[in-house]
Amino acid sequence: MTLNLHIIICSTRPGRVGLHVAKWFHGVAMQHNKFQVSLIDLAEFNLPVYDEPEHPIHQRYQHEHTKKWAASVNAADAYVFVTPEYNFGPPPSLLNALNYVYKEWNYKPAGIVSYGGISGGLRSALIEKLTFTTLKMMPMVEAVSVQNVSTLIDENKNFAPSDHHINSGTSLLNELHKWAQALKTMRP
Repeated sequence: MTLNLHIIICSTRPGRVGLHVAKWFHGVAMQHNKFQVSLIDLAEFNLPVYDEPEHPIHQRYQHEHTKKWAASVNAADAYVFVTPEYNFGPPPSLLNALNYVYKEWNYKPAGIVSYGGISGGLRSALIEKLTFTTLKMMPMVEAVSVQNVSTLIDENKNFAPSDHHINSGTSLLNELHKWAQALKTMRP
């Protein structure tokens, strides 16, 4: 049984560094070789502030952007959110995207690769985990936290990880795989 992992780039702002961190993690996940891996960029969905007339639990989506987003979310068995920290919290683009759908997230594990300044995005990650549980996702304890991310982006816009980033990424993927296998049995 091949499991699908979506690595979601959560920042949509111009000049974001999350794209570079996500490309690095995508390579780690590909080498891990236990998932079919897709890199998903929230910016490409161009989701407006939530604009569906009905509650997402009903899945009666009116807008094409919601239908495309719902199909993408539904296609995954597990997620890794590559997320910055904005003012000690998640980026609005991520919270908006999470709220667009509901059942499509249910009973799937969620990992976090956070980045930022000295905190490495940890405050954002903690808040995101609360939202994940409300969407019936299982947040992983294992995570990757990138402190002072701007110092780890080289002149070619590549992320230069330390050994602890690589080791943390592997631990996260191992746990995600276990949980994805188990939680798949709970979904219709």
